[in-house]
Amino acid sequence: MNRRFAFLAPLALGLCAPLALSACASLLPAQKYIPRTTWPLDPQPPAQNPANPSGPILMVRAITAAPGLDQQGLQSLAPGGSLNIDYYNNWAAAPADAVTQALINWTQASGAFSAVISPGSRLTPALILEGELTTLLADPEKNQATAVLTLVVIKPAAGLTASALPLVQERITGTAPLQGATPAAQAAAQTAALANALTQAITLLTRQAR
Repeated sequence: MNRRFAFLAPLALGLCAPLALSACASLLPAQKYIPRTTWPLDPQPPAQNPANPSGPILMVRAITAAPGLDQQGLQSLAPGGSLNIDYYNNWAAAPADAVTQALINWTQASGAFSAVISPGSRLTPALILEGELTTLLADPEKNQATAVLTLVVIKPAAGLTASALPLVQERITGTAPLQGATPAAQAAAQTAALANALTQAITLLTRQAR
């Protein structure tokens, strides 16, 4: 074989390869772009009552998230019982942060307290609320959404030698009907389930405020 031809043949093939790959790529179907959607998790209290001047001061500590709920994707149960976390549909804020803010809004609106504060306030609380968000998901098979909170109400220590006193610990389960399997329906049902759980939480806290 002519040495010059033997040298040029691989070079020609190398030059043609990108063209061939480009032609193949143009034959592949284009992937459809799916934008991410964010959903608010902000259930509104049923009424706005003025603060009770003679009520106790309540401190609301940040609600913690159970394992898995530190993600913002909407969660639902698949037919086999496995957990599905939606990549394209997310809560606008981390669920535990949204629940913390909702508890502040609802306790303020309840009218049971003279003030509702967060850690770092100069006011001295008479009661402290803390807890964990353990469940927030939709179950299309049962046509139901569920929100579960574990809340603890604490009476702070009265002095340097005293200890804080847990007054009550309760696991609260809120549910709501799920009207369809779309992300919008799931987000609405989970928000309604959280509102149901918050209604029970306010009842619990109002008892402790008396």
